[in-house]
Amino acid sequence: HMSNKVSFLAAHNGGIRMFAEGHNLVGWGNTPNSVAYVLKTKGMAEVIHGSSSMDFASEEGFDSDDGAHLLLKRALEIV
Repeated sequence: HMSNKVSFLAAHNGGIRMFAEGHNLVGWGNTPNSVAYVLKTKGMAEVIHGSSSMDFASEEGFDSDDGAHLLLKRALEIV
């Protein structure tokens, strides 16, 4: 049974790509509200992994390397 719950995150193009089952793209957001919307509508797996791009977000269009983590933190405050 395939789940659509978000289980993997990757910084991409100034936002966060959200994947289910590790490789099935289920959403992308570049604002806290848009990321929170995907997490709310798709659900969150018990464990969510992040790609190394989350730690090097400046290479993916963020102002700083912690930009993707800050975006995720703000989104989780809304969910």
